[in-house]
Amino acid sequence: MRNFTHFLNMLAVSLFMLVGMSSCEVIGGIFKAGAWTGAILVIAVIGLIIWGVSRLFGGGKS
Repeated sequence: MRNFTHFLNMLAVSLFMLVGMSSCEVIGGIFKAGAWTGAILVIAVIGLIIWGVSRLFGGGKS
């Protein structure tokens, strides 16, 4: 019964979002979230590469 109630809640929220937002707003939000996620991941990968290279060449030694 709990799964069915959860399903109905998710269906209601999905229908509200579908009716409440235009498709352009939804697509714009997805692209903004994707751009920020991509930027954060690129910065994290560059940081890991710099950290790894510094450890490889003795940057962490005192």
